[in-house]
Amino acid sequence: MPAPLLLRQVNLLEGPDSRERRADVLLEGSRLATILGNPVAGEPCRLEVMAGLASPVEIEASNLWLGPALVDPHSVLEDPRLGRAETLASLADAARFGGYGTVALLPWARPWRDRPESLDLAWPEPLRLLLWGSFSQGGEDRELAPHADQLAAGACGLAGSTTLPPLALLERGLRLGETGPHPVLVAPRDLSLTQQGYVRERVEALRGGWPVDPVLSELLPLQSLLTLAEALPDACLRLMNLSTAEGVELLRQRRGQPQASVGWWHLLADSGSLDPSAEGWRMVPSLGGPADREALIAGLVDGTLSAVAVQHEALDAEERLLPLDQRRPGLAGHGLVLPLLWDALVAGGTWSAWQLWQVLCWGPCGFLDLPPSRLEAGSSDWILFDPKAPGGFAPILDPSLAANRPEATQGSFRGRVVASGLSEPKDWLVPVPPSW
Repeated sequence: MPAPLLLRQVNLLEGPDSRERRADVLLEGSRLATILGNPVAGEPCRLEVMAGLASPVEIEASNLWLGPALVDPHSVLEDPRLGRAETLASLADAARFGGYGTVALLPWARPWRDRPESLDLAWPEPLRLLLWGSFSQGGEDRELAPHADQLAAGACGLAGSTTLPPLALLERGLRLGETGPHPVLVAPRDLSLTQQGYVRERVEALRGGWPVDPVLSELLPLQSLLTLAEALPDACLRLMNLSTAEGVELLRQRRGQPQASVGWWHLLADSGSLDPSAEGWRMVPSLGGPADREALIAGLVDGTLSAVAVQHEALDAEERLLPLDQRRPGLAGHGLVLPLLWDALVAGGTWSAWQLWQVLCWGPCGFLDLPPSRLEAGSSDWILFDPKAPGGFAPILDPSLAANRPEATQGSFRGRVVASGLSEPKDWLVPVPPSW
């Protein structure tokens, strides 16, 4: 085992109730051994004694950020074992590469995960894989799936499909009480109102000639869900992937309840700025205009929206070549979320690092009804992020098998997870002496 590694004056993001500060941190392999305060003048730090090992290797870390691993509240994996676009193992590697220690998978699979025996997927520690059970049988929104059995088998909650279930079925499932305190995730989207469009009906989309999706396809089901949530205050409803300015404003009037997520790509791209040939036009919910993107960001700032989801939906190289209107929607990219959002919101905006961790880590914990992640001695649930490390779009570095990552037509970027407790020290990119 190599000598302990001492990060001198690293920027800390310890938890939701702790603001940013600098401290010295000692790492023993993949384990966070000790967080040291700023040393008192004239008082030596007895690191060798604390570590019980050889003298630590020191590196200057004032430009690095150390925080808990990120949390993805919902993503998709269709075929965990034989998938051409993504497998359970490749998704684990992709999550680790992007700094995600926890990923919750939706039941959208082949076959649909709606039975207790289908909830048997797992990752090796310290990665944590959570599984949403299904609200309806086969995701068809006709009959309820066995809620109590799925939750007893370890499901983190129950989720619907890409559209709102019939309100009568949703209300019946909630009133039965089998869901208990577990979250129920539903999409405020009515497929019958989308008019088969896949770009939100805004001036920019109309000018570009895109098939447009009216705002009402989100607004009307959202109003129904908010009414249902008011009628059933004990139900633990969660809203999946809010995408419009009108939706954010309607939820804001309810003071951000129930909790709602937003897809990461909707915070970066819109129909007024995305290149027509770029990856990322075919999304569910539909990609909005500039005003939608700005409203979603504002909703995260004031707490109207609770969590940013990766909503990873991988396509293989063959399907990616199909015309947009013939291929399935979705985007992949666990390895891109943190650096691209840092570049847009922190380096290029007014956000603090703490605000970004709030929506990528602590907010998703609350969304999943988990205790908030914290930096703690002895834990391996940590990542070290370098905002200035060369990132680029190098598929050879990202272990995901997905072909629909937004890399082919995007410019290079900076920022990368250079070390984490999720991976072995031999795989780290943190600049240490050759002898380490």
